[in-house]
Amino acid sequence: MTKTEFPPSIKSRPVYGVLEPRPGAMHLIVADGEGAEAVAELAAKAPEILPKAHILYTAGPTGTDQWDKIAALGARQAQKAASLPTLLFRLARVLQDTPMGAQIYLTGTEGLMGQAERDIMALGFPHVDIQKEHRGSTVRRVQCVHCKGITENVRTDPFQCSHCGLHLYVRDHYSRRLAAFQGVNIDAEDKGQIPPAVERFK
Repeated sequence: MTKTEFPPSIKSRPVYGVLEPRPGAMHLIVADGEGAEAVAELAAKAPEILPKAHILYTAGPTGTDQWDKIAALGARQAQKAASLPTLLFRLARVLQDTPMGAQIYLTGTEGLMGQAERDIMALGFPHVDIQKEHRGSTVRRVQCVHCKGITENVRTDPFQCSHCGLHLYVRDHYSRRLAAFQGVNIDAEDKGQIPPAVERFK
């Protein structure tokens, strides 16, 4: 899977780079789906990080599972989680023993990276110590600005909120605090005037 290229957008829309090895007492790597490819590329650039690496991995939202690539790297610790919520639960535990000065790498889908980054920063780790590289699916985690409910893995625009049923336009505006894009009622002024849904996120 090639690195995802996103068109220019508003300032709040996340921008991703390429994972680069940095010196650190520990290397915490969190990935899902095709993010395993970015982890393998990182390890190929700097195999010396592996004896100090702790990798957390789960399959992507579309079912892509490349755990074999992670397991073959020979990291000091590598754990596969059954789901993203399980991975985030494990991440919270690992962060309790992660020293300041550790290097943190996130790769895979925006849902994974956003939620992991939110939890990491909540514990005081600086933003500059977190690298992110997008790989794989572009499905979105979207918050309805009206009922505040969050819908995972949104593929179409507009889409129907899974909580309140409103039809929402998916904006590029992103909340790092919520780890979610914002969805706004598309027929607020002209009730029932809802354009056909188009699959924008795959």
